[in-house]
This record gives sequence, structure tokens and C-alpha cells, in this order.
Amino acid sequence: MIDRTGLAEFLRLRRESLQPEDVGLPRGRRRRTNGLRREEVAVLCRMSTDYYARLERGRGPQPSEQMIASIAQGLHLSLDERDHLFRLAGHTPPTRGADNEHISPGLLRILDRLQDTPAEIVSELGETLRQSRLAVALTGDLTVFSGPARSLGYRWFTDPATRQLYAPDDHPFLTRMFASGLRGVATLRGPGSRAADYVDLLLAESDEFREVWNDHEVGIRPNEVKHFVHPDIGALELTCQTLCAPNQSHFLIVYTAIPGSESYEKLQLLSVIGPQALR
Repeated sequence: MIDRTGLAEFLRLRRESLQPEDVGLPRGRRRRTNGLRREEVAVLCRMSTDYYARLERGRGPQPSEQMIASIAQGLHLSLDERDHLFRLAGHTPPTRGADNEHISPGLLRILDRLQDTPAEIVSELGETLRQSRLAVALTGDLTVFSGPARSLGYRWFTDPATRQLYAPDDHPFLTRMFASGLRGVATLRGPGSRAADYVDLLLAESDEFREVWNDHEVGIRPNEVKHFVHPDIGALELTCQTLCAPNQSHFLIVYTAIPGSESYEKLQLLSVIGPQALR
């Protein structure tokens, strides 16, 4: 059963405990509200302000599991806090493990402070869970995909448009790397896992995947330097740094360019043009 009073109080207290800078929002002027405003939380949770306000007032219908998951992420809740929120809303908390998509508050706080840098949080299967503004400008919004197509490795073998973003000379290596990476995750997670399902799908759909899969290569790691081809500003050479959250199998990937280089100047231009530049 939903605990409307408990849910309302918990949401209000969590909202009031957060400051705009904690979640990557500008503070602005004439701020009188303790913590975040309801409309700010609604934006973070990707819902209407009216819907969120009704929850804080103990009104409205029981929120769905998807809505509660969105609220938990928007309020930067820990896993324990997320589980508590699910129970208050009358739902069983999601299982914890490799398939868990709830991003830790620590990774989110770092990402929120990287809005002038291409950065993304991805799962062990290469599913983009969150991007910085400049990452969207660089690669497009990668969070819009659904099903197996959420995985970059899956799209690499099934969607030719995916490869256009990467320098052609790197394609053979990336093909081997994606197959090797999927083999590692599928072996780690075992039969019945999503990784194993992706292997079966790709074996049925891609001749190229079957060929490289049969080589049984393992341990091929991404290169530190990546070569992108943006449709508006051309080639970029970016250094990739990765921070791992091992308990949730999530990775924060940050892309930077050498100061003074041509790629650095292009990133500066892209930060001005914004996400709408990518066709």
C-alpha cells in the first residue's frame, strides 16, 4: 500500500536538502525556497510540476515504478534511499546488480560539474544512461534508444549510421573491441543475462559479428585516444578517461582535447554551437 504521508514528507525533505549547484542547475537570483524549487525537481525528474507537487501534497494517483525510478534519479538518491522511496510508493524495489540503472549520486555530482566537457555515464553493455550537454553536441542524444539498440556495441553491428561518427581507420579495431567486450560481459554474467541475449541476437543478425566472434578474442581494451568525425566540425582527436563505479557496473567517461590543439578549438566551437549542431 502507498504511504502518501510518508512519501510526501520524504520527497519534500529530500528536495529541501538539495541546492541547485548540487544537481548542476544555476542558482539564479531572488531564491527564497529552501533547497530546490518544485519546478526544478520536476525538470530533473522529467515530469510536470503539477504532478510532482501533488505527490508532495499527498494527492493524486499512485505513481508507477517508472515514475518513482525517475524521481529517485532526479533527486540523486542513494540505493538505500531509492529502495525506501519505492516502498513508500507501494512498490517492490528493483533488484540490485549488473542490470541496475540507478546512477550513484557520486557519479551524478561529477557529471553535473562537467557541462563544459563531453562526458557520459554508461553501463557495462555500453548503454548511455546520462550525457553532459557537450556530449550530446558531440555524439547526439544516445539516451533515446530502446531495447538492444541502447547498447553501442549492438548498434555497431546492426546500424551502419553508428559508424559514421568514428574515423574509418579505427573501424576494424572497434569491431574487434566490441565483440571482445561483449564476450567478457556475457561470460561474467552467464546464460540468461542481457549480455548473453545480445550475443544470440547478433549471431542471428550480423555476418560480421559471427566472424569476429568466432575468433574468441578477449581483453581488447579501448584506446585512450579516440577519433571522432562530427558532421559539422569534422575530425576530432580526444583523450578518453574513465571512472568506474564497480558496485553498479557504471562508468563515467570524459573526453578532453590537448589545449591549443585543433581538436581543442573545435570543442570550444561546439560548446558555443550546442547540441542542435548535430544532424
